[in-house]
Amino acid sequence: MVDYAVAIWATHRLGGIVSCANPANNIHDLQYQLKVVHASVIIAHSSSLDTALAAARAAGLPSDHVITLDESNQITVDTLIQQGLRSEPNFIERRLRKGEAKTKVAFLSFSSGTTGKPKAVAISHFGPIMNVIQMAESQKVNKNYAPWEEQRFRPGDIAAGVLPFFHIYGLVLGLHFMPFCGISVVVIPKFHFTDFLESIVRHRITHLKLVPPQIVLFCKHPAVKNYNLDGVRWLICGAAPLSASLVDQLVKILPNAQIGQGYGMTESTATTTMFSVDSKLGVPGSAGRLVPGVVARVVKDDGTLAGFNEPGELQVKTPSAALGYLNNDEATKETFVNGWLHTGDKVIISEDHEVFIVDRLKEIMKVKGFQVAPAELEGCLLDHPDVADTCVTSILDSYSGELPVAFVVLRPNAAKRVASDPTEAERVKTSIKKHVADNKVAYKHLTGGVEFIDVIPKNPSGKLLRRVLRDRARDLVRPRSKL
Repeated sequence: MVDYAVAIWATHRLGGIVSCANPANNIHDLQYQLKVVHASVIIAHSSSLDTALAAARAAGLPSDHVITLDESNQITVDTLIQQGLRSEPNFIERRLRKGEAKTKVAFLSFSSGTTGKPKAVAISHFGPIMNVIQMAESQKVNKNYAPWEEQRFRPGDIAAGVLPFFHIYGLVLGLHFMPFCGISVVVIPKFHFTDFLESIVRHRITHLKLVPPQIVLFCKHPAVKNYNLDGVRWLICGAAPLSASLVDQLVKILPNAQIGQGYGMTESTATTTMFSVDSKLGVPGSAGRLVPGVVARVVKDDGTLAGFNEPGELQVKTPSAALGYLNNDEATKETFVNGWLHTGDKVIISEDHEVFIVDRLKEIMKVKGFQVAPAELEGCLLDHPDVADTCVTSILDSYSGELPVAFVVLRPNAAKRVASDPTEAERVKTSIKKHVADNKVAYKHLTGGVEFIDVIPKNPSGKLLRRVLRDRARDLVRPRSKL
């Protein structure tokens, strides 16, 4: 919806805090978010209205506090606007005091951090503004660094708003950075690939912000050859690493585009690295270079600092860093340490300052660019009557990046049924997968499968040895995801 940004900025002008939610959330997930952030009002599209009303009831929120962006039986945003225009001003507009932008919360955006259930990341007003400026400096916006036709960002360009605005990537790059650069944003309500191709041609879209599964479609979907995509001049891929081979294929499909990757996280209020303007294409496999204002260090397993081309955890200091996790001091202290943001990502930085993401030290999976916390799925699985113990990890997938797979220890009765009847194993696996599908949003489903195991490996303190099962899972032979 084009009014999405208007609702956000109006809330900020009134002194409020915004917590963007996934419209595909089920009632349980939305209720959890409402309770964590202590929401007082919900603004929803009519297509999500039933879920919003049910979650509001469960969270103790009156139904007249649910407002819709479009026509429905509820109060609409337009109704409130018209009411406001007819009324005399009865409030004093909230103005931030000097320096307050660094401490006043603007967004409570959900992230799984390094472990556990999703947590509300407290992002100040200063964070998105600063990150927009960092990106603009990185990409030399409004600077004559090259001939006009080679400059990446020019007023009058048109970007595709295809990434979800509730995600930090779409929220900051789509709703804030692009308009800052004088670029129009074509809002794509729901991603359907061939419709997306139609939109690129119809609206003469020049700028694409995508995630790896969408890149895979560009490279492999048979419909691509039917569209003239020569007008695309810039493409950035984020949310998960993109292989060099896919970039090579993409160059042939988008011959006029400058193509590269970026890296960031909710806790840094989006972008930490972007591919440099020094060349048309980003370095293969690289997430780009640090944007201005970011200081980074790479810390090895023994706590010492890594040198160039040595792997270790990426830790950064950035003026756009979030304030921490709402009402979660323990998680905040683990991730934000003495001014350093511990990303949980294992990287290598080359001599020419290119950042390569090697692995995630943290447990979070990335499925189609979305964060999936294993612990959240494990909690859901343990509610199934046949599950005694479980550990969720992932297998790699060329389309989705990762697919969740559950290792399950069956309860004795279920184990006996499976042992006595070969067909029972598949029935139980189907039941377990359905249980997750009934309770979690689509990208959290067990698309990697269910594997039975006698015992979940754990260390002496009882912590799951997830890496052991991850390695085992990735040895499994799985059919490729369908387009």
